[in-house]
Amino acid sequence: MAAMTPAVPKEDDAAIIRLSRHEPEAFAALFDRYYDPIHGFAARRLGGGLADDVAAETFLIAFDRRANYDLRRPDARPWLYGIASNLIARHRRAENREYRALARTGVHEVAEGHADRIVVRLDAQSRRAPLAAALAEIADRDRDVLLLVAWADLTLQEASEALGIPAGTARSRLHRARRKLRAALGETASTTFGEDLDR
Repeated sequence: MAAMTPAVPKEDDAAIIRLSRHEPEAFAALFDRYYDPIHGFAARRLGGGLADDVAAETFLIAFDRRANYDLRRPDARPWLYGIASNLIARHRRAENREYRALARTGVHEVAEGHADRIVVRLDAQSRRAPLAAALAEIADRDRDVLLLVAWADLTLQEASEALGIPAGTARSRLHRARRKLRAALGETASTTFGEDLDR
C-alpha cells in the first residue's frame, strides 16, 4: 500500500514522523528507508539470528516513541541507530560470542552477496579474524561509538546523539577504540574505523 503513503521529500525524516503522528501509515516510509541498513548493522554485530528481532523491535519502539521525536532533526538515522544500539546492548554476550567465533574461524554467519565474496574475500579473510578478536576486547561503550561511525556511517556528532552522550565523550571513546584496534592490528589498521574524527 505504498501508494497510500503521502509523498515526503527523501531528505526530511522529520516530516515523515510529523505526518505519522496523525497518519500512522506514513511511518512505513521511514521503515522502508532504513530497515535494511538497521538490519545490516545488527547482523554485523550479532549475527543473522538476532538481527531480525533487533531490527523489527527498533521500528516498533520508534513508532511508539514518534510523538517524542525532536522534529528539528531532519535525519532520523541517529535516533534509529541509538534505539538499535540499546537493543544490541541487551545481547552483549551474543555479540562477544560472534566476535570470538569469527576470530577463531574467520567465517561470519552473515551471508555475503556473490560479487562481494569474490572481490572482498581474499583480502578481508586474512584480516577478519584479528579484527574480530580486537573488537571483542574493546569495551562495549567504546565499541558502540566505533561501530556507529564505521559500520552505520554516522558522523561523530550523530553517534553521540544516537547514544545520548556528549560529543567529547564520543570522541574519547572513538579514540580509545581506534588506539586498541591499531595496537591489535598494527599501525596499518583500516581507516574505515572512524579515522576522520571531525566528520
